Order: sequence, then structure tokens, then C-alpha cells
Amino acid sequence: MSQAKQDFLARSKEFWNPGKTQDWIDMGVDLVIDRREGYYLFDMDGHRLIDLHLNGGTYNLGHRHPELVEVLKAGTARFDMGNHHFPALARTALAEALQKCAPGPNFKYTAYGSGGGEAIDIALKTARHAKQRRKIVSIHKAYHGHTGLAVKAGDHRFSKLFLSDDTEGEFTHVKFNDLTAMEDALRGRDVAAVIMETIPATYGFPMPEEGYLPAVKRLCEKYDTLYIADEVQTGLMRTGEMWACTRYGVEPDIMVTGKGISGGMYPIACVLISESCGGWLKEDGFGHMSTMGGAELGCIVAMKTLEIVQRPEARTMVGFISDYLRAGLDDIRAAFPDFFIGIRQHGLIMGLMFNDPQGAKPVMKRLYENGVWAIFSTLDPSVLQFKPGLLLTQEDAEEVLRRVAIAVEQARGDVMGNRKRMV
Repeated sequence: MSQAKQDFLARSKEFWNPGKTQDWIDMGVDLVIDRREGYYLFDMDGHRLIDLHLNGGTYNLGHRHPELVEVLKAGTARFDMGNHHFPALARTALAEALQKCAPGPNFKYTAYGSGGGEAIDIALKTARHAKQRRKIVSIHKAYHGHTGLAVKAGDHRFSKLFLSDDTEGEFTHVKFNDLTAMEDALRGRDVAAVIMETIPATYGFPMPEEGYLPAVKRLCEKYDTLYIADEVQTGLMRTGEMWACTRYGVEPDIMVTGKGISGGMYPIACVLISESCGGWLKEDGFGHMSTMGGAELGCIVAMKTLEIVQRPEARTMVGFISDYLRAGLDDIRAAFPDFFIGIRQHGLIMGLMFNDPQGAKPVMKRLYENGVWAIFSTLDPSVLQFKPGLLLTQEDAEEVLRRVAIAVEQARGDVMGNRKRMV
């Protein structure tokens, strides 16, 4: 590590976030991102990484996609963030574009936030107003963001820290893929909404069992409860369809998209609301206000992002790269079956499973050393989040597989060596 980087990390601990900065250093990841282009990140010391983290899918199209850079530059000739109180050309145009590609014909309105957590808050507030109930059901080990209501819907790891854990019984968490637990939570007919990531990301991408999500939707209908699909990480063609919930045959009542819709260029998140749920927009249109939500420059970038991800070649690349990487990963898993024990996958949503409760952390470290950046799952660190970009080339995929094979072998040696020392 260069002296310049050491000095910078010391300043980060002093002025930014001491805990997070030190945690990364302790995990062997001394990353300070400098230049970035396509699916490459360059550390301030010049270390090149192929990005398979993508900041939760924010960089689905890569870093600084040329078309998004150009549309943002062009937009600044006329627009800025705008004024959130008033109708705006770009804001309405994006809402129309989202309605056209929504996961069902009943979506009518779009409300805006500046990030996914804020958008989740809007979705939960919308559901509470529509049903005039307070209770929300989410999944055990869920993650929906860090804002006021969103953090309550997630795992207590993040809510307890700020005394935001639910103390009044309004937020219930049930086990994923457990329909009995879900029905037990809903049968009192006092729940406003069930909120679910279609494939829970921070929990390591456990896959919905066959028929599970449609069955949850039927339970919602049976007990007069709304279904909110959190597509912040799983939407925008990552599964080979525009929205992952469509892949599973579910039409939600409310849907949230964020991260990737920004193109990684301008913060924006969107809440798609069915007409039957959007009553508050007529009753009191000032019910939710967000100064930077739906910023006009962000809307311009988002419209171009929607156009790019819906091109036929994007869908084709998702299918090709997901199959190509899966075949290579299966070969690597076969070479180290006592350590690399499974692959969770739907399209370019992948979780690599390791035979150690913390196994994804040494794999992450060794990948970092070998020029690939992928991150462990916060709420299940035995699983590595492995998220290739939609437009990744075959050449980059080949390089990724070569480097993954080396890193997995090295991490296996690290874990087995630690076990021997503990005996």
C-alpha cells in the first residue's frame, strides 16, 4: 500500500466513517476507488478490478456508460434538479415510460425518492393509507434500506443500532419460503402490506421455491393485504425480464425500483403505484415531499437507462453471460466440492455458497487480490454476492472465471488452515 493511500485511509477514519473504514482494512480490502470505466474499477494505487458488486446493481450498465454520460451532459444545457412541487417535463415523461413497462396493466402513478430506502418508505406509507392499517409483514433477514420505515422492515442488525427496532408489534418478520408462517401473519386481516425482495439480496439470494411468490400474492388477496415488490436490486433485466416478479408470475400492487435505474449517474428511485392504491395522491398530493426525489436530470438519465436495458441485445447478453458464467462456475465448484458447495442463480443474480459460516469473506479478499470485486452477503456471510453486469463481454467473463478459480483455491486453503490451527 502506498504512503498516499495510507494517509488517505487515516483521514477517512478521522473525518468520514472510522468503523467502516477499519472493517474493510481488517478484511484485507484497502480499496479506495479512483478511476472507473465500464465494468472496471481502478484503485488509487492503480490496482484494476472487474466489478461484480456493482453497488447492488447500480452499475448494471457499467460505470459511466457513454450514452448516459452524454444524455446527462446534454440535459445540463437546459435542466437542473427542478422544483419537486411542480409538474415537470422529464418527471412526467419518466412516469409514462415506467407505466408502459410496468409488471401489469393496473399501474398508473409514479412517486419519486432520491434513493431506495426513501422509496420503500413511500411504498409503505402508500399501503398504510390505502388499507388504513399499520401492520407490515416482511421476510426474516430482509433488507429494504436504512430510512425510517424501511429499516423497521429489515433485519434488527440495522434497526437496533439507532433504537429503531419495532417495539409496538407493527412489523412482523416471517421465514422465507414458509407459506404457513405467512398465512399465520395475515389471517388477522390487520396487515396493510407484505413487502418482499423478489430474491432477497442481502440475505444471499435464496431462491423462491416453485409457486411460493404466487401463493403469497394469493394469500394477500385472500386476506385483503397489499403486495409490495422490492425490485431495487432484482429489477431492470437482471433475470432476463424487466422485473424479476414477472419471472415468477406475480403482479404486485406497489413496486419499488432504484439503484440501477439511476444508471449510476444521478440519484433517483421510483415507486410504481396501482390506481387502487394511489388515493393519497388525489386526497393530498403534498402528503409526501422529496426535494431531490424525481430530480429532472435524474429522470432524463433514468429514461435512457430504461431504453438501454429493454434493447433486444441486452436481453440476449443476459442469457448468454449467465449461462457462460454458470458453466464455468460449475467446473470450479466441482474442483473444490468440500468448500464451494452451491450456486444460487436466476439470470445474472447469483449467490456462491461456501462450506463455512464466514466463507464468503476470505473468498472476497482473495478475489480482491486477484483483480475481481465481489462482496459477501451481510446477513449470511457464507454466501458471496456475484453480480455480473448486463453488458459484460465474453472476454471479461473468461477473465473472471480464471481469477475466481485461483481465488477459491486460495480461500479454501485459508479456511482449511484456520480449521487445523483451531483443532
